[in-house]
Parts: sequence; C-alpha cells; structure tokens
Amino acid sequence: MRAFIQRVCNASVTIEGEAAGCIGPGLVVFLGINHGSAETDADWLAKKILKLRLFEDEAAQSTGQKSVIEIQGDLLIVSQFTLHASTKKGTRPSYHRAAAPETAEPLYHFFVQTLRDAYTGPIKTGRFGAYMEVLIHNDGPVTILLDSNQKE
Repeated sequence: MRAFIQRVCNASVTIEGEAAGCIGPGLVVFLGINHGSAETDADWLAKKILKLRLFEDEAAQSTGQKSVIEIQGDLLIVSQFTLHASTKKGTRPSYHRAAAPETAEPLYHFFVQTLRDAYTGPIKTGRFGAYMEVLIHNDGPVTILLDSNQKE
C-alpha cells in the first residue's frame, strides 16, 4: 500500500461537477492499494501519516516540527490506483500491481475509518473508483511517498 502525501494550504476534489470535499491547511493523501495489501498496512500508514512532522513551528519557522494532529490540520483522502503503475516495459503504464476494486475498496474505507478513529480533525474523501478532479494549493512544496511494504 502506498500513500503519496502533499502538505497543502487548501485542496478540493470534484466529482461529476460537484464538490465532494474541500479542506484548508493540512494534508492530501493519495492512497494506492496493491495486491497483498492488508488492514495491517492501512493501520501502519494511517498512524504514520498522523504522526509525520511536516508542518512549521510558529517560532522557528522550520519544517518538521509539528504533525497534522498538532496543528489540527485537515485531511483529504483520494484513492489512486495509478500509484502502483509499472513503466518497466514500453511507454504505456501497466497497473497489474494494483489490487482489484473488490479488494481495494474495503481497504480504502478501512484506512479512512482508521484515520477517523485516531483523529478528531476534519477528514474529507473523494469517491473510490470515480473520476475526480483534484485541485491542490501545495504548501512548500512538501511531498512524501510512504510504502507499507518498505516501511519508509
């Protein structure tokens, strides 16, 4: 399971012309679920994301002082199977590493629920499997890739 995280000033996701979720300062998390992903992966990622120190301290003005919990930031979670694209052969990405929707969707919802159980701040989501337009006002930019298989 992979999470591509961006620190944002604000972000929104639109589905079929309608706003599905809008956040202020916080994190956008693109979540990719691959074959072999399990609830333990989702749990590890959720806890890691909440504790990552990606935000500035007001006094020091340096990144890496506070977590999203400490700043009471917002979270926007968007499913994205393309995080498991393979470009080894040719120029057309293959998505054979991504989990099938019937496997991935319950894990996506488990991940979101794990975040909600651990964090009382605002958590918005896109819609699993939908075509989404995501607008991001990146802050920094600060962008992190986490992979539960590598625990990094």
